[in-house]
Amino acid sequence: MTTTRTDVAGITRIRRGDDAARLATAAYDRLLAVLADLAPGDWARPTECTGWSVHDMAAHVLGAARGHASPWEFIRQAIHGRRNRGAFDGNETDAMNAHQIERNVHLPPASLVAELRRVAPRAVRGRRRVPSVLRRITVPLASSGSFAPGTPTSIRLGELLDVTLTRDVWLHRIDIDRAVGRAPDVGTSADRRIVADIVAEWARRHGRPFELRLTGPAGGTFVQEGDGPVIERDAVEFCRILSGRAAGDGLLATRVLF
Repeated sequence: MTTTRTDVAGITRIRRGDDAARLATAAYDRLLAVLADLAPGDWARPTECTGWSVHDMAAHVLGAARGHASPWEFIRQAIHGRRNRGAFDGNETDAMNAHQIERNVHLPPASLVAELRRVAPRAVRGRRRVPSVLRRITVPLASSGSFAPGTPTSIRLGELLDVTLTRDVWLHRIDIDRAVGRAPDVGTSADRRIVADIVAEWARRHGRPFELRLTGPAGGTFVQEGDGPVIERDAVEFCRILSGRAAGDGLLATRVLF
């Protein structure tokens, strides 16, 4: 059997417009399906994000979606993050995330799911509407707090809106599945597209040759030509390593923002 090897230079990156909106919608829809299927006792289970329960994680996703749906809500959250970053090792994002959880911690699971279902389409539309002149802005990121060593310290706003926020929702679905002891279902075309985009970003960041064999339904074999190492990992585990949720060395120590 011949294995198809994909040159990372030929990976079609996630693009602004219908492409990014479709993948963002798919990420929210799959997360909502997981949340709707949780048992009552699952909501209190701890996740791999330190200090966050399943309910906390869902509350964060809801709070973030509200900010993406409304520029004024986002500004309010950003101001809170800046004012309170000192309590989070100088990390404004951590302060914003904690605020999102705090504002939604009172919601019972059914209400939280219903509200996220209502807000998610508005969040996708809000991210899409941000004009090009703002998308070119470079956003600084902290190198402290919950961010793993080696995480990028800046990002273009357009990439954040079109790519990174979708990765965040996607990986939080996996976090929740793992917290409740279920194998993540990553067998859709959207899953494979998100993983391939992560591979392309990782390859661009380190710039070195490799052959990457990702197993599982979201995987594939990817190459950056030259005399480089052969790396084999489960596709989900590969993404967890790049996010800092699991340890990695060599080229796998290159982080990607989620």
